[in-house]
Amino acid sequence: MVFQCQRDSWARQFATRVVSCRAAELQPEGGGEPVRGFQVVLEDTILFPEGGGQPDDRGLIGDVPVLRVTRRGPEAVHFVQAALEPGAEVLLSLDWERRFDHMQQHSGQHLITAIAEQMFGFKTTSWELGRQRSVIELDTPSMTAEQTEALERSVNEKIRERVPVIVRELAADDPEIETVIKLLGTEKGKKNKTNLIFLAGNRVLKSIEQSHSTEKALTSLLKNGPGEHVEAVKRLQSSVKLLQKNNLNLLRDIAVLIARDFKSKPVQSQLFVLHRKEGDSEFMNIIANEIGTEETLLFLTVGDEKEAGLFLLAGPVEAVENLGPRVAELLGGKGAGKRGRFQGKATKMSRRGEVQALLQEFISHQSPEA
Repeated sequence: MVFQCQRDSWARQFATRVVSCRAAELQPEGGGEPVRGFQVVLEDTILFPEGGGQPDDRGLIGDVPVLRVTRRGPEAVHFVQAALEPGAEVLLSLDWERRFDHMQQHSGQHLITAIAEQMFGFKTTSWELGRQRSVIELDTPSMTAEQTEALERSVNEKIRERVPVIVRELAADDPEIETVIKLLGTEKGKKNKTNLIFLAGNRVLKSIEQSHSTEKALTSLLKNGPGEHVEAVKRLQSSVKLLQKNNLNLLRDIAVLIARDFKSKPVQSQLFVLHRKEGDSEFMNIIANEIGTEETLLFLTVGDEKEAGLFLLAGPVEAVENLGPRVAELLGGKGAGKRGRFQGKATKMSRRGEVQALLQEFISHQSPEA
């Protein structure tokens, strides 16, 4: 069935009649609890049901908002949260801003599809009208930058020439239907396909506005002109990498010094506990390597003192196998271990004291011979 929205895509209001109304639920696009409401079928509609790569329209039936429009066979099903009486005459009002955006993107897709095939023989196998950008899947393994630029120039020339857009209805058995561009769905690009991403109409203007705002912000932050932004960011990235490398070297040195300080004491404790905000798994393992784990039980943590972080339990193999899972449970985390080391992520670093008490109790129950 061809709906009024397809016969006259510029219509913003339309009088029609309710055919049916039945209770139903709508699953929100972002997930969550289903919304209870009603599926309403009208004699005809100016609200386009989703399909062919294009999202559905929004609008009002009287003063009742339409939350979704889908196609069910030859019918357009409107989801609303208020019941409507079958047989009642109603006035449909269209969300024109959403529709016009969709019209621009869809017309742009048809133009790009036609010229891409005309210029390079690249057929369109599917397309998707996204919230911010749209994608055309072309039946080609790759597309060069030169081809993309040539396609953009040709498309924009056609737009400037104000070539008329003509909509025709063809019967399913009409032989001329083979010359009409066909949209095959919204699948992502597969092997030997190329996704061509595009913007059209007002989305181009919005993109330019966003780019200009970003450019102004970068100019202020980087203290240079737009033409120097890329080089400035590259220099900053190099500086950050150097600082990160130096920081890692310092952490390794600190780990060695911490271990040596512990080993230099005349009497060494059977339990070594350390927490440091800055650090990583390598930092903790260096300390364990330097101290040795044959006789000492080590409990090391890095990260925020009250939130998430990393932990390492190292020591005699039997003790670590026994205590490791219990330590992970207390810290609200997960871990794994082998050969006298058990390490993982923790979500409750504030419970480190409980872990230390557990380890102290374990040591106190060990016989001197053990």
